Amino acid sequence: MTKGCKSDCDKPIKGISCAVKNCQYHDGECKCVAGSIAVGPAGACCSSDTVCATFRRKETQ
Repeated sequence: MTKGCKSDCDKPIKGISCAVKNCQYHDGECKCVAGSIAVGPAGACCSSDTVCATFRRKETQ
């Protein structure tokens, strides 16, 4: 299981890349290992208007 991952999330989501290294679902490379992701808001007009609602800040030890 990926260090910092707190749920059943050890496999990268196919087709999803992630550069947010301080997210607990970041695999240390460029993959997201969350069980699923949520992106919003519904009224977004362009990619810069969107956010990953699944993001959880990685706890430092």
